[in-house]
Amino acid sequence: MDLMHPVARTAETEYRSRLDRLRERMDHAGINGVLLGSTESLRYFTGLVWHQSERLLGALVTGDAITYVVPGFERSRVETLPHIAGEIAVWQEEESAAGLVARLIGADGKLALDDALPLFVYHALMREFDAERLMDGGPLIRGLRVRKSPAEIALIQHAMDITMDIHRKVFSMLAPGVAASEVVKFIDQQHRLAGADDGSTFAIVSFGTATSLPHGADGDQILAAGQVILVDTGCRLDGYHSDITRTYMLDEGDKAFAEGWAIERAAQQAVFDAAALGAPCEDLDRAARDVLSRHGLGPDYRLPGLPHRAGHGLGLEIHEAPYIVRGNTMSLEAGMCFSNEPMLVFPGDFGIRLEDHIYMTDDGPRWFTTPAKGPTEIN
Repeated sequence: MDLMHPVARTAETEYRSRLDRLRERMDHAGINGVLLGSTESLRYFTGLVWHQSERLLGALVTGDAITYVVPGFERSRVETLPHIAGEIAVWQEEESAAGLVARLIGADGKLALDDALPLFVYHALMREFDAERLMDGGPLIRGLRVRKSPAEIALIQHAMDITMDIHRKVFSMLAPGVAASEVVKFIDQQHRLAGADDGSTFAIVSFGTATSLPHGADGDQILAAGQVILVDTGCRLDGYHSDITRTYMLDEGDKAFAEGWAIERAAQQAVFDAAALGAPCEDLDRAARDVLSRHGLGPDYRLPGLPHRAGHGLGLEIHEAPYIVRGNTMSLEAGMCFSNEPMLVFPGDFGIRLEDHIYMTDDGPRWFTTPAKGPTEIN
C-alpha cells in the first residue's frame, strides 16, 4: 500500500463520499470499473493532481478499490503528492499501460472511460478490450461533478471573494496613462498575496475598442481618458475557479455607454430571474436575448448584440457543464454553479460584459458576488 497523504483544504471525507456515489452509479449501470486519466476528474475523486503527457497516469476505480496506474519512474513522485490511499500499479517504458488496465479489470469486466482521456489512450484500450466492454464514463462522472457540494461551493465562494476584492483594487488604481500589462501584473500579484493557488489563472484587461473583442486584443494598450475599461480575471483555490468580469468608465457622461450598460445589466438580471429549479438551461440564454431584442439588438448572434452563449458552468474547470446556451435542455438542479455573462458587443466601438456567477440552492438561485450597480461602479 502507498502512504496516505493529507489533502489540502478538501477533506478526505469529501473524496470518499464522491467515490461512494460513483460506485453506486457504476453498480446501477453494471460497470466494473471507471478509468480516470490525468484530468480534473482524477483530482475530483482522489485529490491527485497530474498534468497530461504522452504517458497514461490515472486511477482505476472499482467496486471495492482504487488503483493508481503509474509509469514506473513516476511512482516516487506520486507517493509524495496529496491523494487518498490506494494501491499503485506501475507499468514500465516498454510495457503497455492499456494492457495493465485490462489485467486489472479482468477478462470480462466492463470499463467506463473518463470523457477527458486523450484519444491515444482510447486507441490503446481498443486494442485490449472488445468494443462492447468499453463505454463512455462521461455521464457517470459529469452527473456527479455538475452538482456541487456545500464544501465545493464554499471554496468557489472564497475564490470569488478574493477576485472581487482585487477588482475593487484595480478600480482604485486605474488612471489615464496606465498600461494594460501593468494591470495584468498587478492582478496576478494580488491573487498570489491573497493565497490563490498560482496567482491569476487568466487576466484580460482591455481599453476602448478592444473591449468589443470578447477575449481581448493582442499587444499592450495604454488607457486614455474617456475610454471604456473591461477587466476579466480569476484564480483557483484548491483547484476551484473564480471568474468575474466588470466593464465601466472612470467618469460619467458617455450616454451611449451608459445606455448600453443598462441593457447589459438588464439582460444579466433576466438570466438570474429565469434561473428556476427545473428550468432548462436554454431558457436562461433566451431570457437574455429577449432583453436585447426589445432594444433592437441581435437577434441570435448578430451584432450589435450577444455573440456567444450567456454562461457556462464552473468548478474544477473554468468551463464545464451546465452550459447556458440555446439547445441545452439540461434542467437546473440544486448545486449547479454557472456564469451569467450575456456580453453586449458594439463592433468597432466598445463591448460590455458583466459577469457574476450563480449557484442553485433548494430555494432557487443565489449570487456568488453582488452585481455591479452602475456604469462607473464595480459592485
